[in-house]
Order: sequence, then structure tokens, then C-alpha cells
Amino acid sequence: MKKQFLLVAVLLLSFSVKVDAQSKNTKGKQLFGDLTARHIGPALMSGRINDLENHPTNNRIIYAGTAGGGVWKSNDGGVTFNPIFDDYCQSIGAIEVDPNDPDNTIYVGTGETWTRNSVSYGDGMYKTVDGGVTWDKIGFENSDRIANIIVNPKNSNEIYVGVLGALWGDSEERGVYKSSDAGKTWDKILYTNQKTGCADLTMDPKNPNIIYASMWEFRRTGWSFESGGKDSALYKSIDGGATWNKIHNGFPEGSLGRLAIAVAPSNSNILYTVIEAEKNERKGLYRSDDAGANWKQLNNDFGITVRPFYFSRIVVDPKNPDIVVKGGLSGSISRDGGKTFKNLGNMHSDIHDITFDIHNSDRMYAGTDGGVYRSLNGGTTMEIVENLPISQFYQVSVDDAEPYNIYGGLQDNGSWYGPSSSPGGIEARDWNSIGGGDGFRVLKHPKKNIIYSEMQGAENVWRYDVDAKRVKTIQPLPQKGYAKLRFNWNAPMAISAHQPDRFYMGSQFLHKSEDLGDTWTIISPDLTTNDPLKQDQGNSGGLSMDNSGAENHTTIFTIAESTLDENVIWVGTDDGNVQVTQDGGKTWTNTIVNVSDLPKNTWAYHIEASVFNKGTAYVVFDGHTMNDMKPYTYKTTDFGKTWTSIITNDVVGSVRNIQEDYVNPDLLFLGTEFGLYITVNGGKNWIKFTNNMPAVAVHFIELQKQTNDLVMGTHGRGIIIIDDISPLREINDEVLKEKVHFFTSKPTVIFEEGSFAGSFGAETQFVGANPSRAAQIKYHLSRRHTFGKMTLEIQDDNGKVISKLGPGKSKGINIVNWNYRLKNPKVAKGKTFSFGGFTSPLVEAGTYNVVLKKGKDTFTKKIALIYDPKSNLSASDREMKHNTTMKMYNMTEELAYMVYELDAILEKAEVLKKKKIVEKLTGLKKTLVITTGDNYVGSAEPQLREKMSDLYSKIATSYDKPSNSELESLSIIEERFEAAKADYQKIKKKVKFLDELNLKSFEEFIK
Repeated sequence: MKKQFLLVAVLLLSFSVKVDAQSKNTKGKQLFGDLTARHIGPALMSGRINDLENHPTNNRIIYAGTAGGGVWKSNDGGVTFNPIFDDYCQSIGAIEVDPNDPDNTIYVGTGETWTRNSVSYGDGMYKTVDGGVTWDKIGFENSDRIANIIVNPKNSNEIYVGVLGALWGDSEERGVYKSSDAGKTWDKILYTNQKTGCADLTMDPKNPNIIYASMWEFRRTGWSFESGGKDSALYKSIDGGATWNKIHNGFPEGSLGRLAIAVAPSNSNILYTVIEAEKNERKGLYRSDDAGANWKQLNNDFGITVRPFYFSRIVVDPKNPDIVVKGGLSGSISRDGGKTFKNLGNMHSDIHDITFDIHNSDRMYAGTDGGVYRSLNGGTTMEIVENLPISQFYQVSVDDAEPYNIYGGLQDNGSWYGPSSSPGGIEARDWNSIGGGDGFRVLKHPKKNIIYSEMQGAENVWRYDVDAKRVKTIQPLPQKGYAKLRFNWNAPMAISAHQPDRFYMGSQFLHKSEDLGDTWTIISPDLTTNDPLKQDQGNSGGLSMDNSGAENHTTIFTIAESTLDENVIWVGTDDGNVQVTQDGGKTWTNTIVNVSDLPKNTWAYHIEASVFNKGTAYVVFDGHTMNDMKPYTYKTTDFGKTWTSIITNDVVGSVRNIQEDYVNPDLLFLGTEFGLYITVNGGKNWIKFTNNMPAVAVHFIELQKQTNDLVMGTHGRGIIIIDDISPLREINDEVLKEKVHFFTSKPTVIFEEGSFAGSFGAETQFVGANPSRAAQIKYHLSRRHTFGKMTLEIQDDNGKVISKLGPGKSKGINIVNWNYRLKNPKVAKGKTFSFGGFTSPLVEAGTYNVVLKKGKDTFTKKIALIYDPKSNLSASDREMKHNTTMKMYNMTEELAYMVYELDAILEKAEVLKKKKIVEKLTGLKKTLVITTGDNYVGSAEPQLREKMSDLYSKIATSYDKPSNSELESLSIIEERFEAAKADYQKIKKKVKFLDELNLKSFEEFIK
């Protein structure tokens, strides 16, 4: 299947018909060109795993299907993983490796099956026949979530699929499906109704005609969850799915909920199921020893019965039918056939899947809410896989530090902050914990070193004084005369842009504090619909009560204070209201009645107050909790009196966030369930951004003003950054018509920082990429350069070439990095390396000319380099440092040429048997360069080359001016060099065959 990003993404700039037509043919890859996303993780807390799958014959290969971060493959027994499914839906339900062609044929069903309130959804089933290099979609586009895939081990054409189906509404695409032609066509072979899907599916390993299917009746709304009903059942087929029968002998009476099913691989008569039933005492683990004809309850422990919708996976040891593992809060393992269980070793809570090594059952893998763990001792102890950056952020924010920090809260993994760059890359140790529970909004005080964070439902809201290391809870508490407060699971917080100590929070009311959260005032009436039918969370769960707070409804979800007027505040609610006040909360207007073509009560997910006009705002609505996956985004310019849709058919998937650029009001960024979309014309058309950007749910977007970096909090791939989006601000009709357009660039700060970062302990960790420190030359080509010569040079004001660079030749935005250094000095040849000679000196700060030659045309632009304003070096210090560096640079090259000449004379003298000249030259050379030993323990005494290049390197790489000690050492080296040159000249005068050597000139030699 062609990759999604190869679909033509229309770019409409609407300035003229001609340009309009041209823009519609511009693909996203061509427009964005070298603008590339940068992944920084983190991975130390990882994210939720939905499915683990073994390679059937190679125990070093393991696949992990994640809740929101795609499919990952390990080739080293689970030590490290790499993504293989980035271009497609990242919410994964099931993975199946064809046992008959395991190195090539793999199936992936999308849509997570652990149906909590925050799950994403899928878009069908995919197949690869080249080991994951390319993928084709093979159906089930409306399945929402696929629970199981099974390939007949005796016939690759025969495939069974268990479709759980839609979580939030009725769906016909549910049940069990079968293909007899390797996925080309499908037949529905087991179906109950629009509310009941297949939650688990397994096959008898010894008889592929015997299949077991668990059917589950369930439904989630934005305010409740219902698990179980009369149509939940466990079925068996003995004829490849042609007919099915319930196998309930020994089951609990009444309605059933979610059922798991597992067949013991070593004895297929032994089956296990975990049953959710009406009576608590009848819930638990059941076992059959006669292939499902009869069942007996064995265990009713809390660890077995807890949250069956979230934990229902059973796995049996492939070699021992009495060793069975059950997912759960801690994960449980039994070694006596299910009679007794104990917890697995210490690891992140919420275990969703377990798999055994195919050869050694002591080696196990567990998929949790915090990533993949592995055990070498049968589950007694567990260690985390450290390179799975699949963390699930709900929200992110940034500060204005250098480098800036990113703050955010994670699904089941607390709240954190970490840097946008770090020496050696952003490692696990760079991240700092600032909250527990499920983390959501995290905000840094704009003036003080104080951070606000929260956990689910505003159960705790923390104010953390970083310097004093003091934590205080500050959440709004009940007030006399007001109703019970209703906080969303993801309760909104906001800091005023006008009064930095002002802090907002939303329940059904808008709360305001003027003193960092110590005291609170309610400044609004109930801004929700206050529908009592949506406020009965105490009865949520169905057969198993599940009132975690995740279903709290009729609440405020988003708050946006205008940066232009502190009295203008926008509020959006999860039940569809969009409220605005223009007088600081005294009066409110519900503008939702002015939004057309929007289903009633659709979740107002995010409001973005414009920085250009206080009456302008954007709102995105998310309808997926009403089984409506359409994108909705609107704009107002008159405080909500009228709203205009700015969504086009270019956008696929429900929308989570929108970010307005701070410079160009027509440049907008849209976070959707399937990735990032960008418009350069105010929403007339959108283009999907796919440059190292997976099709992941983008829950929140921030724009860092100083760096112009676009920072995304994704729900499955951690923090993703697009560094410096400023070129997009200049895209217009004129730019598209120019052969070459150089984008405006800020002066580049010459990077002189250094540290002792080290990488110990990070050998198997994910390490986030740093931004480029180079001076970046950014330009747009109207068409790809294919014929003729194209060169790119950096020149000084006198036209001297400082550096030659490889130009980008692609249509769209090209980015060429210049490291603002001269080439390494030519170093004298010796027996060993002179490592100091590998140092490239920095050029001086100033203005340089970029000269791009394209065929007969020449295009120029000036770029500026500046020294770090934090540096304490004076201009005279800088001058002295540069002059000293270049003096040593030139000395190094002069010595190199001298040794080049000497070697040539020496070689000729040896041929001519000029013994005295050979002796003198050999003796001299031994003082100039090392002529014996190696580059390690056999290194010889350093000679002039080593002393010279080492001192040169120290001075050239230092942030500081040369010290007195270094200058004294330089003086000694200079004296020795001058003496060596004098000795050389004396010897050289006695050489009669110089003209026969055909030596290069100095200029030719160093070229």
C-alpha cells in the first residue's frame, strides 16, 4: 500500500488562480523538505503495552504492540526495540507472525483493546510480506479495535480475526472473521449484535479446526462504562468456524462480562478462562481439563478479578500446563494449575500481556502501563526495557530557560520535566519527577522557580518550590453555598499572562487564585450543561464497579485567558459548551449555539486564544466519545458571535489541539489522533507533516517563542519537537514562484559549552536527540535541481572561501548545516596519530556570505555569527584567543610541509645512498614526529608535532583565552620549532638533488 504521506496534500495559498493550482500539486514532503521532527522521549517511564508476540522459531525476535506508540521489534531478546510501523495508526490491538513465514509475513490489527477512557482507536488491519519494510491495509477500516489475529500454522491462507469493535457506539463490524485467501477477502463467521465484540480468540495448537472465541457485551460513554450483559459468552468451534457452540457448563449464572481464554500449548485439553460475573464470589479463574466441556472455579483472588475490562489476559507456559500467568495490577503467576497465585516481581503496575521465551520458560516478558519488562528467573525479578520511548503525554508546556525545559503529565506515570537538549543527548537521568498518579497539566511559573502539577481528577494539585524543595497541595476545595465540585479526570489549569501569581483551575466552575493557589475565588456560574443523567459515576462499570474518576463529566476541560486582555477568558467543557467572559468573570456568554454543523454536546477539547486579536479564538471539538471520529475545528473573530469551520477534507481523525503561530496568523498547527497537520493559509488547506513524525495521537502543542520550536506532547511517542518552524512563516505565493528563496534567520550563537556528560548506564537506553548547534542555511527551491552544477560556499566579505558545503537540491525547504569552523590543519605525517590535529578552529563572530550557484545563476544571503552573550571574554580576549589559535594552526601546517619535504629528501637520499644526509634527516625527524610505537600503550615520547598539536587543540577548543602557562608553553614550542627549521635548512643546503624531487608547493600541499 502506498504510504499515507504519499497522498497529495493540498497546499492552497489563495492569492491567485495560477499559484492556487501550483500549490495543490505540492506534496507535504516537498513543501516541508528538511524540516524534521526530533524525538526526545523520555523512555525511563515508557508507556502502555497492549500485545506482545514471539517469533515462533527465533527467540531473539519479539514484537511489542503499544497502546499509542506503534509496533516495535527486538532482535536481541528484548534488550532493545526499534519501531517498524511509524507511518500508520499507532494504536495497536494485536500482532500475529505467520508461523509458516515468520521472517517476512506479519499482521497488525490496530485499535487498543484495554478499553479505558483515554484509549485511542484503530483504522483497520495491515499486512507486510517483507518483514515490516512496507505494509498494506487489508480491511477492517471501521473495526475501531482488533483483539486477536491467528494464522493457521498449517495453512497461511487461513486467517482468523477477533474484532472487538467500537467502544463508544454501535457497530456492525464486530465478532470473528475468517479469510481463506491470506486476507484478500473476509467472511464474518461469528456475530452477536452491534454491542458485542470478540474480546479474545485462540486456536487449539494441535488442531487448527478447533477455535475458541470470547464475546463481550460492553459500552463506554464519556460519563460511564458498562461491562457485561446477556450476550457475553464463550464459544467453541470444531469445524474451523463454520458452527459455534457455547461452552458454559460450570459457568456462573446470569450475565457475564469480559472473558479471557487460553489453551495450554503442551496439553490442549487444558483451558483457562477468567470470568466477570454478576456475583463477586463467582468471578475469577476457571479451568477445564476436557477441552471446555466442563469448567471448575479455582481462584477468586482480588489480583485475578480486579478490573476485568483492563486486565483479562491469561498466558500458559508453553512447556508446563500448570504454570499460568494472569495480567492485573501486579500480575499473578500460578505454578499449581491455577489454585494459588503470587505476584510477579516488582515492576510498573498494570500488567496487560505476558509471553514466555519459546525455548526457556524462565525467561519471560511482561507488557505494562510503563513499558516492557523482562525476567530471567521465571518472573521473580523484572527489569525494564530502557529504550522504548512510548510515553503517553496528556499535556505539555515549556519555559524560557536556555535550553528550555519541557513539562508534562503522563498516563499512569506521573508528571515530569526535562531539557530540550543536554550534553551527549537527553538521557533518562535528565528527567525530573514532579508529581505522582496519572499526570496531566504541568505549568512553570513565568517568574519564580515554582512548578504546578496535578494528578487525576484534581485529587492533588501541587505547588513545588524547586529551590527550597517544598511541596504544597493547593487544589480548590468545597466552598459554602456551592455544589459539590466536579473535576475532570484531566482537570484544566492555566497561569495568567498578565499577573504571574494568578492561577486558574476549572471544575464546573472557573476558580481563580491571586496568590499561587493559597486562596481561591469562584468567578463563574456552572459553565457546563449540568446534566444530572451524566453525573452518576458511582454506578459506572457494569458487572464490576469501576469508579476511578475517569468518567467524571459535565466539567470544564480547557481554559484560555487572552494574552491581550486579562478580562477575556475562554472556557470549554467536556459536554460541549464554549463560554467567554469579557469582564473578568462577572458575566458569561455561551457561544456554542453559534457553532454550526456540530453534533450537540461534542467535547470542547481545546481553546486557543489568538495573540493577534482579543476577539479571535480557535476551538477544537473531539467527538470520538460519541463514536464520531470526524475532525472539528472552528475560528471566531468576534468573541464567539459567529464561528467558521477551518477544517477541510485533508484532515483525518479527531482533533485534540490547535496552536496559532505567534508571528503569522495564517500559520496553524493541528494535533489529531493520527498525527500533525499544518496550514499556511489559515485553514483553507492542511498538509500532514510526516518527516520523522509518526502517525501518533498529538494531544498538545506548544510553541517556544525564543527558539520557534514546535513542541508536541504525543500520547504514545513522548515529546516530539520540530526545531525552528520560522521558515513556514514566509511561505506565500511569491516564495513558491522564486527559483531560490533564502529564509530569514536569526544570528547563530557560536556554541562553546562543554561538560563531562558521560554515557555510562545509557548503553541500552533511549537517548533523545539534541537540536543542531550549527548555523543553518535555509532556503526554498521551487523545483528540484536535477541538471547542471550546483554549489554552496561560505565566503567572507573579501570573497575568500571559508567553507564549501553540499547544497540541498530538493523541491521545498532545504536546510544545510555549517559548523562555523575551518577545516582541520594539515598535520605532519608520523608513525602514530596526532589527535590534537583533528581539531577544527572556529571562525570569528561576524557576518558571512552564503553563495549558492545554480547553473548560471548565483544567489547570495548574509548570515551572522555571534558570541554567547553569557561569555565573560572581552573583545580583546577574543582577538588574542583567535590570533593565538590561528598562529598555532599555521605552525602546525608549516611543520607538516617541512616533514613532507624532509620525507621526500630522505627517501631520495636513501636511494642515492647519501649516508650522512640520511643520518642527519633521520635524527632530525625523530625530534619532529613520533617514528616508533603505536596509538595506545606502545606510544613513544611525544615530539614537536605532538606538543604543538596538543597545545593547539587545548587553545582552539577552550572557551577561554590562552592562559599564561599555555602562552609560556607556546614560547618554548616556537623556540624549538625555529631551531628545528634552522637545522633543517642547514641540511637542506647540502642536498644537491632538490630539483629532481618535483615537490608540491606549500599551497598545493595544504589544499
